[in-house]
Amino acid sequence: MSKTAIALALMVPVFTVSAQDWKDDAKDAWIDGKAETVLLLNTNLNNFDINTDVTEGQVTLTGQVDSDVDKALASELVEGIDGVKSVKNKLTVVTPKDSNADKAQDGQLLTDTKITTVVKTRLLFEPEVSGTSIDVSTKQGVVTLNGTLDTSAERDLALAIARNTDDVKKVVDNLEVADS
Repeated sequence: MSKTAIALALMVPVFTVSAQDWKDDAKDAWIDGKAETVLLLNTNLNNFDINTDVTEGQVTLTGQVDSDVDKALASELVEGIDGVKSVKNKLTVVTPKDSNADKAQDGQLLTDTKITTVVKTRLLFEPEVSGTSIDVSTKQGVVTLNGTLDTSAERDLALAIARNTDDVKKVVDNLEVADS
């Protein structure tokens, strides 16, 4: 009887370590899936050329992108995921842009894409706003909201969320309130 108790006592730490390893692996797998989804849903990136690998919360991006902006955008999107501790961006730019005008345009495109992503995410996570009913677009820092909402309070909240987002210069209100 005592040999059985000793054997069980020795096995408990082994199962505990295995359970913790499983939790860490599951969390990394969740982060990896989330990163793949975020990259896939971004229309400015070709997700099929970007690979993600997650180890202990550190995401490594590999593959090819079309520009430095796409490379920076991929990092920016993945860094915003809960549980991501750091991002190693090993993406290769296939066709780098050299002119200053292209770099300035790319910088604005990156900012506009970031603004659109942040506004849309905030609208989706706000329980008092029907975020799926709102289309968000951004051009040179000007955010345009399109869609139909149930109440004017919901419309006002959506506009406030857009206005209170970093780098937004102006918000164009094309939101309609459904007839009651």
